[in-house]
Amino acid sequence: MRVLLVEDDDRLSEGVVMGLTSAGFAVDRVEDGEGAEAALAVAGFDVVVLDLGLPDVDGLELVRRWRGRGLTVPVLILTARDGIRDRVAGLDGGADDYLPKPFAMPELVARVRALMRRPGGALGLTITCGDLTFDTVGRETRVGGRLVPLGRRETALLEVLLRRQGRVVPKDSAEAAVYGFDDAASANTLEVLVHRLRKRLEGAGSAVRIHTLRGLGYLLDGGEGVDGGA
Repeated sequence: MRVLLVEDDDRLSEGVVMGLTSAGFAVDRVEDGEGAEAALAVAGFDVVVLDLGLPDVDGLELVRRWRGRGLTVPVLILTARDGIRDRVAGLDGGADDYLPKPFAMPELVARVRALMRRPGGALGLTITCGDLTFDTVGRETRVGGRLVPLGRRETALLEVLLRRQGRVVPKDSAEAAVYGFDDAASANTLEVLVHRLRKRLEGAGSAVRIHTLRGLGYLLDGGEGVDGGA
């Protein structure tokens, strides 16, 4: 899982990067708002850890911009502003969590993990990809507003692909999201399920495509196409 750290304090950043990396996260660090915007434009992140006192823009303004244009990556604010009003402003401004400095690294790691496993996360109750929408509460899939009946496992597979749309979902991760320990799944079970879901979406007239990236996993796109996809 990939974390973007937006922090201008070199010493603090070094410790945070070390702590998160030791916990198993891939961490990219930028020092200001401009760097954060550039990083988010070219890469997908699972969580952003954001300082508010950046040299070129207030971090809260960044969060508002991101939410305003529909960016759904979970944001954890990490700041010296520890007043109640500051916390309320941060959460009301679109952040998902707020941790005042100084903080304990195990708590930061735990909060990042919690954001990554939050059901629905910052994606909201409905996830959209191209002409497809998925209601995470009602478990309903629609293409162009029309209901598309899917089986339980087809729905589970679609959800995990939607939550990481535009990024590769490793085969192991997809299997873990769809099958339990007690499920009798053969080596080709997931491939058959992917094939069936593709046919369902194609039959509904959706432009959304599931690409198989040999040796890597699967990738969902809204119909824009992916080089090398199958």
